[in-house]
Amino acid sequence: MQKFLEYWPLILSLILFVTSVGIFLHWNNTALQVTKYTVSSSRIPESFAGFRIVQISDLHNTAFGKDNCRLLADIRALSPDIIVITGDIVHASPKEKALQFARQAVELAPTYYVSGNHEHRMDYETLFAQLTEIGVTVLRNRSVSLEKNGEMIRLAGIEDPLFYPDETVEEKISPIMHGDAYTILLSHRPELFDSYVQCGVDLAFTGHAHGGQFRLPLIGGLYVPNQGLFPKYDAGLFTSGRTNMIISRGLGNSSFPFRLFNRPEIVAVTLISNAFS
Repeated sequence: MQKFLEYWPLILSLILFVTSVGIFLHWNNTALQVTKYTVSSSRIPESFAGFRIVQISDLHNTAFGKDNCRLLADIRALSPDIIVITGDIVHASPKEKALQFARQAVELAPTYYVSGNHEHRMDYETLFAQLTEIGVTVLRNRSVSLEKNGEMIRLAGIEDPLFYPDETVEEKISPIMHGDAYTILLSHRPELFDSYVQCGVDLAFTGHAHGGQFRLPLIGGLYVPNQGLFPKYDAGLFTSGRTNMIISRGLGNSSFPFRLFNRPEIVAVTLISNAFS
């Protein structure tokens, strides 16, 4: 008993430390963060000034609240004109959580989706058919027009490269570019930024990197698949010429069970037209 009393301050300190770490990790992995960007271009039609795009990426079947009520509430509060989902909405079967989220997302705004690498690991044809039946527009190497007041921008989407191992990304993007229209590309992979620039994409939404999963202060992401340690493209906004690329840190986890200094992220982008400035 005497020895226990001697070590009690140490034991108490250890209990408090472990509890604090547990609380922090829980908060760090469940407290949603909204990151807002504005993207301006003289190529954006005046009718699309103020157009709001909400990006969801790498959900990995995760739920934030019952039936993703917290995630959906945050999206609703952003009043999106469209919602874009940039891959890995599932982690593996079953996929009910992902489908339930998509079913409710389309009630908030028109929703567009491209595949990630995790979709390639499952019965993706059934998943794509189910998403389409729900009302999600699945962009499989194609583009669609978004129109307002007689003006138009293009929204294009390419599948994850695992779906076309014998073709290049440029071969998938080039045919779906549409004249001189301002073009937004949905793609899962940020490491392909040079290809987006080469193809003349105006704005690309990507994910996959999970923000580096573990983020170090003043340094950024620790490791990203297909890029390795201390990756260049881990999160945030990147610009080259007229091309902007936004990398979402995503929402769920895949290979690692938790995030560190890297809260799950919802991205909101507002377009600004400076055509007459």
